Amino acid sequence: MIRVVAIALALATPAFSQSSNLANPAALNEQAPPLYKAHFDTSKGVFEVEVHRDWAPNGADRFYNLVKNGFFDNARFFRVISGFMVQFGINGDPKLSAVWREARIKDDPVTKSNARGAITFATAGPDTRTSQVFINYADNSRLDGQGFAPFGIVVGNGMDVVDKLYSNYGEGAPRGSGPEQGRIQSEGNAYLNKAFPNLDYIKKATIVK
Repeated sequence: MIRVVAIALALATPAFSQSSNLANPAALNEQAPPLYKAHFDTSKGVFEVEVHRDWAPNGADRFYNLVKNGFFDNARFFRVISGFMVQFGINGDPKLSAVWREARIKDDPVTKSNARGAITFATAGPDTRTSQVFINYADNSRLDGQGFAPFGIVVGNGMDVVDKLYSNYGEGAPRGSGPEQGRIQSEGNAYLNKAFPNLDYIKKATIVK
């Protein structure tokens, strides 16, 4: 299970805008620009993430390729803990989730703190980052020493949108009554739509030109 303390579209429709390359993670290895923005159009509104490649190069590159190729489109904000963080990055299609679960990248040194608004890859241990990320709701600097390396930050008034994401389901199973990550991986949006219909989701994520 991804660790951050143990650390989707309203219907489960195919993400027609997704790149066919998503089924081959090894092919998505483009180096990101030194500075770029990712635009997230969500069920609660729009926010943008400003990514600094020098903060965490491996994380910035992976995030760039995921956004550019539509990986996050229709994905749910499946773990939303008020006062802590919001986590996303499991694709709504179980077939794609399966190939990305082992598409790991090397760790980056932690050069920036997990401050409010910072975005960071989730990890299950050394060199295990894949596609799941979280946005910090508060000063979570205690995570810095655990190897969680921020690669960007929500800019402008974006945190006003992030703060509104549905959080009433709380922590995920088995610690709480929220979604179980194993079932998200194996059943995708079909599971979330049925059992957790109020979760907010990403309509489309794009790289800002």
